[in-house]
Amino acid sequence: MKTSILALAAITLTLATFALPPIVEAVVPPPDGGYPGGNTAEGQDALLNLTTGTFNTAIGWFSLFSNAEGSLNTATGAGSLLFNTGGENTAFGAAALLFNTTGISNTAAGAAALLNNTTGEDNTATGAFALSFNTEGFPTLLSAIERFRAIPTVKATRPSAPGRF
Repeated sequence: MKTSILALAAITLTLATFALPPIVEAVVPPPDGGYPGGNTAEGQDALLNLTTGTFNTAIGWFSLFSNAEGSLNTATGAGSLLFNTGGENTAFGAAALLFNTTGISNTAAGAAALLNNTTGEDNTATGAFALSFNTEGFPTLLSAIERFRAIPTVKATRPSAPGRF
């Protein structure tokens, strides 16, 4: 009798476990990713215009928004690589490589780093606003510390004519 009560309790407990599945809580909205071509996007309109590009990662508001065919790009931060159509670019930080269009193999780390780069290739900028005025330059490396040293200084000279320098 004691054995049958224990067996009945074990069977009831087992049935109750399978009959009442645990409640699974998830992140709302669910994370995106796993898109065709090895692409991953998370954020409002991230990778919105992608057509044939492969192995891109876009995280943040409008990151890689214009990228249709470019591949192997990584954009993390609001508006990073917003107008990009080129490939093999990496941008970390809000507005990093924002205006890049066909430039390839650029790396920007910091808010607005390489901001105005459009067609430049093989550039590396580290730090907020580093190389932000570079547009078409080729292999350039500039860190946040070096950018202040890179600003040319103007030496005052005696005017050669009255009112002219």
